[in-house]
Amino acid sequence: MRKVIWSIILFIFTILLFWACDSISNNDSDIKKQNDVKNEDTAYKIVIDPGHGGIDVGATGTSGQYEKNFNLSVSKKVKELLEKDPQMDVYMTRTDDSHLSQDSRFRPEYANDLNADLFISIHGNTFSDPGVSGTETLYYHKNSNLLAKILQKHLVEATGFKDRGIKKEDLFVVKDTKMPAALIEVGYLTNPQDESQMWTEDFQIRVATSFVEGIKEYKAKSEKEGKLIHYIFGFSSLLPSSKKL
Repeated sequence: MRKVIWSIILFIFTILLFWACDSISNNDSDIKKQNDVKNEDTAYKIVIDPGHGGIDVGATGTSGQYEKNFNLSVSKKVKELLEKDPQMDVYMTRTDDSHLSQDSRFRPEYANDLNADLFISIHGNTFSDPGVSGTETLYYHKNSNLLAKILQKHLVEATGFKDRGIKKEDLFVVKDTKMPAALIEVGYLTNPQDESQMWTEDFQIRVATSFVEGIKEYKAKSEKEGKLIHYIFGFSSLLPSSKKL
């Protein structure tokens, strides 16, 4: 009789054990799904915009090479480096030699539709005087000023070119975007000394790395400022309101 009772108990225990394991497995799966959704919602979306493309070649360097190819090459390197961080979702306005009409306003609209956190347009510069050199960053909206400053700092360190600073410019790619946006003129392709460096793999990797460092610094600073503002307003809401006597 005792053997029968123990057999029944063992059978029930085995069933309960399988049920518990199955419940844990399902719970882990649910948690993973929730985390996946959370990661999609909290991922930092960055749009990289390689300037020009297709029939729009941009500047023509002293060597005869086109700016559009420089822009795309550097942009792809930036994307590759950024994607090593799982918190970053990286998009490009073009991944090949496509022509994106200015009239379509595709570049800023693409970023707006994605509800991106940052928009960064990468360019090479040009000027009639081949002696002009340097790196500069352009922006339009006030909320893009900090991004422009940080990117300019990192890019100048990477290029070693003259620091031409940041400038507010009425350019549709930085004006029509709803998120912080900057257009970076890495260097002058019309300057023989600048251009000879700009086409090298080593230079482009350094520049791409500096973009990533700048983006991460901006992200950290903007998040810190956001938390500070939230704290200040949250604290002020706890204070007693003044009433007129």
